[in-house]
Amino acid sequence: MLVRIAMTSGVVTAKKGDSVRSVIEKMIMRHCGSIPVVGDDGDLVGIVTIRDAMLPMYPNFGDYVHDNVHARDFEEMEEGYPKVLSMEVSEIMTPNPMTVSPDDPVLKAASYMGLRNLRRIPVAEGGKLAGMVSIGDISRSMFLANN
Repeated sequence: MLVRIAMTSGVVTAKKGDSVRSVIEKMIMRHCGSIPVVGDDGDLVGIVTIRDAMLPMYPNFGDYVHDNVHARDFEEMEEGYPKVLSMEVSEIMTPNPMTVSPDDPVLKAASYMGLRNLRRIPVAEGGKLAGMVSIGDISRSMFLANN
């Protein structure tokens, strides 16, 4: 079975200059955990996840080593979230994400996701975003094909 059978097309996207707040709102409204980032030409340039939006609040290893008391002040970390929401997507996104082609086997996509601990992966054709495929999409399509 090919990725094109399982993938979701017409996905919601973001631009590098969009605010993190606007992308998080899209994720909440669409009940999804990631949004692909595209350039003006439709080329896939990155992906942003809920996790990406949370990471800037956490202390880095150096902060933790030098001041582990404040590095564990979770209430203080939470106060930094409005600042994160005002950042641009380009500041937190993962650039040049791993992709699969619509003509790849779904198990190749599932293998990539397993190796990288991903729940979804962009589908690109000639550098252009064609859709997204998730573990759930693959499971549903394989189950329905063999039912």
